[in-house]
Amino acid sequence: MKTVYPDVALIIPARNEEDALPGVLTGLPACINRVIVVDNGSTDRTKEVAVKQGALVIHEPVAGYGRACLAGLAFLRNNPPDIVAFVDADGSDELSCLSDLIALVSKGEADLTLGCRIPAVTAALTFQQRFGHFLATGLIRLCWKHRFRDLGPMRAIRWANLEQLAMADQAFGWTVEMQIRALKCGLRIREIEVPYYKRAAGQSKISRTVSG
Repeated sequence: MKTVYPDVALIIPARNEEDALPGVLTGLPACINRVIVVDNGSTDRTKEVAVKQGALVIHEPVAGYGRACLAGLAFLRNNPPDIVAFVDADGSDELSCLSDLIALVSKGEADLTLGCRIPAVTAALTFQQRFGHFLATGLIRLCWKHRFRDLGPMRAIRWANLEQLAMADQAFGWTVEMQIRALKCGLRIREIEVPYYKRAAGQSKISRTVSG
């Protein structure tokens, strides 16, 4: 049976991603109705590239992954979608899998779906990323008795459930906060394996760095 998708909005936090962003915006599945690129204090042509590709650009000048996501949600709150999804702007996500994550939420089989990253090459995930994910998922399992396999950025969630989570993190703990709050709220969570690649171009601004 063909899946009939409701109103789906996609938030893409972006900071100096003019090189990678065109490939991301042209590779999105057809089930996305609205694309919001949050320009997180870029000093390159990120805004111009996003507009040229037909995305709506929201500005959040203060750097922070959580800040960018919250800015996108604040804009959507004026006209909420049924489902909101998130991907990174660096071209590392396998965007063809995004429709599978959205479909599970659309069909009522999950409230929150997460892309569990399977590196296409070893270098796709750095040592600090692997260690950070091992530590965070281990602590979640210890404290909340749930085994997450990853903290990947590609995810989809029903808008009503996202509002229920009352997200607040403004920095690098956004994905961890969402997954912990989802457990506390009793949401139905599904993880799907998705290929993960080295970023398309340029240098990482957040997760691949030691500070991130």
